[in-house]
Amino acid sequence: MKFDLHTHHYRCGHAIGSIEDYIKQAIDYGMNYIGISDHSPYFYSDEDQLYPTIAMSKSEFPHYVSEVMALKEKYKDKIHVLLGVESDFFPEHMELYRDTYAQYPLDYIIGSVHYVKGVNIFQKGRWDGLTAKQRVEVKDEYYHLIQKSAKSNLFQILGHIDAMKGFYPDFSHIETDIIEKTLEIIGHEDVAIEINTSGKTKDCGGWYPSDDILERALFYKVPVTFGSDSHVPERLCDEFDLVRNKLKEIGYNEWVYFIQKQRYVTPL
Repeated sequence: MKFDLHTHHYRCGHAIGSIEDYIKQAIDYGMNYIGISDHSPYFYSDEDQLYPTIAMSKSEFPHYVSEVMALKEKYKDKIHVLLGVESDFFPEHMELYRDTYAQYPLDYIIGSVHYVKGVNIFQKGRWDGLTAKQRVEVKDEYYHLIQKSAKSNLFQILGHIDAMKGFYPDFSHIETDIIEKTLEIIGHEDVAIEINTSGKTKDCGGWYPSDDILERALFYKVPVTFGSDSHVPERLCDEFDLVRNKLKEIGYNEWVYFIQKQRYVTPL
């Protein structure tokens, strides 16, 4: 089975194409399921669209849901369209996000940590001038947030769990045992992680997470799923077969997808 649960479109302000463009491309690629999962609005903000080039406005979210549901029906004989969202994780606003999402028929929610100590993880230069100790502290804080997201019972999937390496490849070499503990917690909470192939578009190259993290994830029985994190329709299912083969090499024999927040297992 061929699926992709992590996609974006024009509403977030930094992706190209409409939702329908992605669905049509998915049909052309012979996909069975496509998940639409654009960036969540900043629901906690008094502004309707706090960062127009990062996420959709609050007022647009109901229209986003309505459009996906209409397209789900329109293309039901050709492909399964799933309604998702990639949600930022802000512990202090978690209940607001939980209450907001409860109003909509979401198939799944991807929980992604994009901010550490108030700074976007992809902000270039955020590591400049930090001591070795401070770098460890930032990495530890990143994974503490991921741990909290795993325990929140809000997300079916955790997004790109080492994406902080995106524009700082040395992130992977900052020595700390925090990743091991994080994977143990994710496994205990039984939350899926995605193999996200968009790392190839950043300085780090490769996927999120790295192979060594996936090997430890298997040890802790962490379920896995696939997401291209596509911001253009052509990247749908990018390197899907390569990811599947790598997972088999590591020792996985299945991965998962979600419908109405229920987990479904399919063999690799």
